Amino acid sequence: MEQKTKIHAEDGKQEVVITREFELPLELLFKAFSEPGIIEEWMGTKVLKHEGQKHGSYQLETTDPKGNKYKFNGTIHEFTPNHKIIRTFEFENMPFGVQLEILKFEKLTDDSSKLHMHVLYESNAQRDQVLKMGMAPGINMAHNRLQEVVSKLK
Repeated sequence: MEQKTKIHAEDGKQEVVITREFELPLELLFKAFSEPGIIEEWMGTKVLKHEGQKHGSYQLETTDPKGNKYKFNGTIHEFTPNHKIIRTFEFENMPFGVQLEILKFEKLTDDSSKLHMHVLYESNAQRDQVLKMGMAPGINMAHNRLQEVVSKLK
């Protein structure tokens, strides 16, 4: 089955470009990345902190089936509703380093929209490590869940 989330990772570069079209109005797609309750539902994680504003920050926590807890955090550098979020992302206590994420939200029709994610890593090796860990199927599964959860809010 073809994955709906497209990932482009050019050899020799420290970046990944991710795109996905959703059958969601632009405003609902943006809410999926900006409202803690919705984030918790589609990501299956706990939002410990989420300041949806320029110079804000966020912290998420997830628990695996064995009960191990993992935290993710970052700083929000730009927050333009229904248009763009620029943020850092760090997987705490893991050797992946900090990445920069530029999320752009595009209206396609009244009932559909597109997410563009440009992710920059500290090195090619770091990016390649993340890709080898199953980034493509993982993010596709998460985006499928986002579509399913947020469609109920229409």
